[in-house]
Amino acid sequence: MNATPEKPAAAKKAVTKTAAAKKTVTKKSTAAIEQAPAKKTAARKTAPAKQATAKKATAKKTAKTAAGQAPAKKAAARKPESRVAMVRRARRINRELAELYPYAHPELDFTNPFELLVATVLSAQTTDLRVNQTTPRLFAVCPTPEDMAAMPPEKLEELIRPTGFFRAKTKSLIGLSAALRDRFGGEVPGRLEDLVTLPGVGRKTANVVLGNAFGVPGITVDTHFGRLARRFGWTTAEDAEKVEADVAEIFPKSEWTMLSHRVVFHGRRVCHSRKPACGACAIAPLCPAYGEGETDPEKAKKLLKYELGGQPGQRLKPPADYPGQPAPPMAPPVAAS
Repeated sequence: MNATPEKPAAAKKAVTKTAAAKKTVTKKSTAAIEQAPAKKTAARKTAPAKQATAKKATAKKTAKTAAGQAPAKKAAARKPESRVAMVRRARRINRELAELYPYAHPELDFTNPFELLVATVLSAQTTDLRVNQTTPRLFAVCPTPEDMAAMPPEKLEELIRPTGFFRAKTKSLIGLSAALRDRFGGEVPGRLEDLVTLPGVGRKTANVVLGNAFGVPGITVDTHFGRLARRFGWTTAEDAEKVEADVAEIFPKSEWTMLSHRVVFHGRRVCHSRKPACGACAIAPLCPAYGEGETDPEKAKKLLKYELGGQPGQRLKPPADYPGQPAPPMAPPVAAS
């Protein structure tokens, strides 16, 4: 009888204990549930920051890689020009220049081979205009090799002083005149092998004389010709004889003399050394060096020289078909007061 009342108390105690345990579990679960969103939110807040940092780092890496690869891609885009393509482009440039300068000619005044030979020697390190303004007085005094060979050096120096380097040029002129008198009967020879034996006469001078006084084809490599031949991609050589050899392989021999005049004309009028007038150049689409100079058409037009720029040419007596103005004679020296 006494044991019976104890069962309900034990059961009640067990129930109470169980309830407390459930309550504890419930509190922990609730706390866990409440904490989960907070952790998730924190994770979400942290994730964008990490992603942004990662994206920024990736962007920097991509930019760096792109910068490093840009020149390679650019270089890869430029396909090397084949020999056949270069020759075709070179000959097209020659045709375009022939249309642009149908009046191309040697820009030294002369009436015979001897005058051309002397004028060409004098043209070193000066302009053809200065030579043309100097030679009328010179040839009036000594029109033949015999006359020039007999000229006192001091007097010859005074006559050619305006062309510069007059002492060295005087020595060459007296020497070549004496050689023409003694070895060639007072006549200018019509062979390259003979011309280059004369004092002060190299391949450039010889080719000028042969091409324009004797009709023998030759390539004249002066500073203008060499510069344009390299810009056009016809050669990479700096040596004049190598340039001549490279260009000779591109063009037929019959074109050599006129090609020289056209290229020199273009170099003096448009494709200048320091400021090429790229924006006013008729052969710009064919030129690998386009962009080295002024590309704005209006600004480039102001850079044009001689007849293309509305200015006098270099010859006092230009050919009849020359569309520009003759050069003025040298002004007489001002008398000392």
